[in-house]
Amino acid sequence: MEGAASSAKRDRSNALDLGNKKEAKKESGPVQVFLYTCNTAMFVTHLECTNCATRSEAGQLHTVCSKCGKPLYVRYDLQEIRGRVRPEDFRHRQASLWRYSELLPLPDKVEPVSLGEGWTSLLPASRLAATAGLSHLWIKDESTNPTASFKARGMAVAVSMARHLGVKKLGVPSAGNAAGALAAYAARAGLEAHLFMPKDTPQANLTECAVSGANITLIDGLITDCAAELGRRKNAEDWFDLSTMKEPYRVEGKKTLGYELAEQLDWRLPDVIVYPTGGGTGLVGMWKAFSEMETLGWISQKRPRLIAVQAIGCQPIVRAFLENDRFATEYPNAITKAAGLRVPRAIADYLILDAVRASGGVATAVTDDEMIDAAREIARLEGLFVAPESGACWAALKRLRHENIVRPDESVVLFNTGAGLKYLECFA
Repeated sequence: MEGAASSAKRDRSNALDLGNKKEAKKESGPVQVFLYTCNTAMFVTHLECTNCATRSEAGQLHTVCSKCGKPLYVRYDLQEIRGRVRPEDFRHRQASLWRYSELLPLPDKVEPVSLGEGWTSLLPASRLAATAGLSHLWIKDESTNPTASFKARGMAVAVSMARHLGVKKLGVPSAGNAAGALAAYAARAGLEAHLFMPKDTPQANLTECAVSGANITLIDGLITDCAAELGRRKNAEDWFDLSTMKEPYRVEGKKTLGYELAEQLDWRLPDVIVYPTGGGTGLVGMWKAFSEMETLGWISQKRPRLIAVQAIGCQPIVRAFLENDRFATEYPNAITKAAGLRVPRAIADYLILDAVRASGGVATAVTDDEMIDAAREIARLEGLFVAPESGACWAALKRLRHENIVRPDESVVLFNTGAGLKYLECFA
């Protein structure tokens, strides 16, 4: 599988040909400007509530389920896609998440809002593997995305759909990276971005939002307090709320993590996935992707065991997992240096817990000291300066390996969700 991962690497392309390599190209001095067009069919059938299964019409602006207030999923005509697309068809497509355009909600011939997101490296981590007694370990490095985090995936798709559906002003509460991604993609789309962040958000995030021209409101509190302020103001000021899982398209961008992982490993999934879990969009997005790929006949029924990693100071999912609850109550007095893990309440709590349990996985938490030490170890041994959230994953994996919950012969993928350079305060 390591050879498959290596052979699957491709040069990132500036052209977004979306399947049939039709592109209009203009010369402007030494700079080539590519005009992107989408040339795939539209396979969305409807939207469906993840809790009560209420159907909503596609092609309209939606937030959460109108009946129960829970997240919506986009549903596709997978049998139609299966008859038209084969895994080998992706080999010659563009090196971005839009290579999977048939499984994304943007309609035919609508130009995406893109900065080249997705198709990130899957790096073998042999030195880390040796320290933990593992045979096969990879790091999926999301720090090479635009805005240096995995948040670019969700925002690319969500902002593309918002612009297509006529939205002019976008708002989001964020611990940092989601705000940076929205600021960038809103600027790319020519839309307004209104960002609500805690006052102690890392300076790198604040700077990237400011230079992109976003409107920033700092809140003395947590991301939940930021969400509450956005909720109080959004209707009066005509903002569309792009909060995690409160609209149906960010998860569609994040699910491409699962498609990429399968393709980079020759359509075989690893035994274990270790993932830092705040709002949980990436985790549940991959779980959705695995289900779609099985229906498409691209992978077997075998699923990776999902390891959801949180911080000791903010572990609502871990607590609910250990207490065998399907829903997680808000975690009081949440505190951790890992801004992305400081999410005391997640609207997708039941989706995260359902996926972890169905996969035979676990939810676990580590201390801030453990995650920072682990991030330093990744840098020393593999040359990757990762975010504290990713350090948390390595700390958790070492413990689970020591307890033999993860076995030495199992193949493991650990996710680095962002660049360590955005968290310099944590490493001072």
